[in-house]
Amino acid sequence: MQVRLAGIKPESVTDGVGVRAVIYFQGCPHDCLGCHNPESHDPSAGYAADTAEILPVVLGNPLVEGITLSGGEPFEQPLAALALARGAKERGKSVWVYTGYRLEEILQRPACRRVLRYIDVLVDGPFVLAERDLALPYRGSRNQRLLALADWQDWLN
Repeated sequence: MQVRLAGIKPESVTDGVGVRAVIYFQGCPHDCLGCHNPESHDPSAGYAADTAEILPVVLGNPLVEGITLSGGEPFEQPLAALALARGAKERGKSVWVYTGYRLEEILQRPACRRVLRYIDVLVDGPFVLAERDLALPYRGSRNQRLLALADWQDWLN
């Protein structure tokens, strides 16, 4: 499965609990003022990669506890997000996803809803500069929610 990426960070401790490999998707329609990753907005920028080749590389490090899908906007490429999230879960790894969409919006899009089954934690909502709060764990602004989807799997299916 092909995916358009802005980049990969093999190890991060700021994008979820524990040491995580972060996969930055390319393309984002939200255009949040103050975005920490504005170079990821243009859907034609970045580079193409194959999801089957990404996971063995990023999960080959024994210190990595899971992956984080960030962006850009992972739900703009839902089939690639699904392949990465499912592949990580099949390898016993946790999955975090950062999205500018609200969970309620994702639930209305069938291709995106399928990805939710493989997500442990969803950080949803656009970054709002006026609500920026550096004291929040794993979020940039107060409007964003930190949702433990692992607790909701029966409801999401």
